[in-house]
Amino acid sequence: MSVETRVITESEYPDWLRALKTGFLQPPVVSEEDVTSRRAHTDLARVRGAFDDGRCVATYRSFAQQLTAVGGAALPANAVSNVTVSPTHRRRGLLSRLITADLAEAKERGDIVSTLIAAEYPIYGRYGYGPAAWITEWAVDVPRTGLDRRWSGPDDGGRIDLVDTTDVRKLGPELHARLAARQPGVVSRDERWWQLNTGQAQLPSQPWTEPFHAVYRSASGEVEGLLAYQSDDKWGDAKQPLNTATVREMLALTPAAERALWHYVCSVDWITTVKSGYRAPDDLLPLLLPDPRAARILTQADFLWVRILDVVRALEARTYATSATLILDVQDSAGLAGGTFRLDASPEGAVCAPSTESPDLTLGVRELGALYLGDESAVRLAALGLVDEGTPGAAGVADGVFRTPRRPWCPDIF
Repeated sequence: MSVETRVITESEYPDWLRALKTGFLQPPVVSEEDVTSRRAHTDLARVRGAFDDGRCVATYRSFAQQLTAVGGAALPANAVSNVTVSPTHRRRGLLSRLITADLAEAKERGDIVSTLIAAEYPIYGRYGYGPAAWITEWAVDVPRTGLDRRWSGPDDGGRIDLVDTTDVRKLGPELHARLAARQPGVVSRDERWWQLNTGQAQLPSQPWTEPFHAVYRSASGEVEGLLAYQSDDKWGDAKQPLNTATVREMLALTPAAERALWHYVCSVDWITTVKSGYRAPDDLLPLLLPDPRAARILTQADFLWVRILDVVRALEARTYATSATLILDVQDSAGLAGGTFRLDASPEGAVCAPSTESPDLTLGVRELGALYLGDESAVRLAALGLVDEGTPGAAGVADGVFRTPRRPWCPDIF
């Protein structure tokens, strides 16, 4: 029988979960508790599967999201997750069929972009996604940092307080919303996110471990930072502590809050190593240490991928570093966002419209996605042969327009 791809039915959801677990190399056993806990927060109209003789052999899901663009605008986004193809059905074009149908619906719905976290690098460029925000994770050798181990709190009039998850549920959403209003790459968090990440709700496959929570309050008493971390319990043969603190969450609205929270977690007694979690590659962490070499890179990789669905609305939604006009020939083999466009950009915003003028730059929709949040360089893409200059020097102009002083960052896996 031929393999059918479509939106799943209610009765097929348990089998879809089994296929999802198979794809992610988890035990392919689905309990009633699994189904109940996940189904209540899943829109089946956006859950797709591939079926061979009635058995689910590929999974795909999308959901509504908002993505912060440069300048703070919240874009309606089609977030893609739970993508798997069973090992028995690889290389048959199943993902192509699933993602093509979903992106067409997203375009029709009016989403400006689509987003995802790529498990494997080579897959999603074929569908017009570009790596738009990267992450770095450090391991900090605390004794080597040069920080004052006797530090007892900020010297700027602020303070750090330990809080519990009830406080986090009250303070966290507002703090995150304020961060999202200024940090390109941040994606929205719904109530379900806060429930799962404060232990109020739990998935059977992900046992909850209560972390320590700390907040930074400025001299005026305003909460400007939130830290969540957990620690192992490891001691050396001579009874010396060798514990590692792993940061699960660090949201900071100001450099003062960020510096204070890093100093705090590096000063906790018995902690000799701090793992930072996924941060922006230009995070303050290494350079705020007296000896930055105490921070060793554990992970450095692409993270958030962006696919432009509406060029005009996407380019008009963000602000730009300088004023310039660029004619962009955007190529999209899927036929969703291609065309030639005139972009009149400025720090205050932009006007973008279809154009018949000769292009200054010719690029794929994937490359436009990589440039969109200000992280990638058009000059570098041109050197790689991925962007063509119709006007000499246009890639440099694009860099001056698109790039941002600080790199974009997405704090969340989805």
